[in-house]
Amino acid sequence: MDLTGERTIPGVPTESYWFARHEVVYRWAAERYALGRICGDIGSGEGFGTRLLLDAGAQSVFGIELDEGAASHSATTYSAANFIRANVVALPIAAQSTDLLTSLQVIEHIWDVAAYLQEMHRVLRLGGRLVVSTPNRPVFSPGLERKSPPLNPFHVEEFDEEQVKLQLSDCGFKEVTMHGLHHGARIADWEDINGPIVAAMITAGATNSWPSSLHEFVTTITANDFHIGDATDAHDLIAVGIK
Repeated sequence: MDLTGERTIPGVPTESYWFARHEVVYRWAAERYALGRICGDIGSGEGFGTRLLLDAGAQSVFGIELDEGAASHSATTYSAANFIRANVVALPIAAQSTDLLTSLQVIEHIWDVAAYLQEMHRVLRLGGRLVVSTPNRPVFSPGLERKSPPLNPFHVEEFDEEQVKLQLSDCGFKEVTMHGLHHGARIADWEDINGPIVAAMITAGATNSWPSSLHEFVTTITANDFHIGDATDAHDLIAVGIK
């Protein structure tokens, strides 16, 4: 499966930072909510999240992905899960049939956010949980105002904590709690010397020229280089809503 910039994939050394940002949130959600549950990953991309949910003891897992190539790759690579090629605003899943839905780094790609959230609310059972993650706009895109077009060509809109919480609440989710993914000490120490790592990687990718110090560091990054805490100044926002 090719790396396009729209979704992350495992096994690419220069993608280690972005992959780890996804992995740590999948593991966090799976360890808390997946055991014995019927789970779905909405906007499943390469499909690796379904494996993490199953590894945590999920009863069963399905993945929803619109991209034909990604859906085909996922079905072949992660055959223990059931992958369906479908639009996330029209899920081919029965109402009130699922205990846990994850949808990581997807909401910022969606044109009709309300329809997307309402569909996930529809398929969850009463008491079921939704876990959504997205870049925290004030940190990811400093200076970008609400509703302004993001610089990332794959993003429709980027959000702040208040926006994400309100969107879930407006679509029927209760007890919405907000959490955040943060850089750990090793990345923070690197940034103290070299500056923001995301900006450095974006420049390196755009110019196809990676400084050796950046390349060497990025290729060593794992999920252990991040931690999850509150949403304040987080790099990624994590919302958990209950139906």
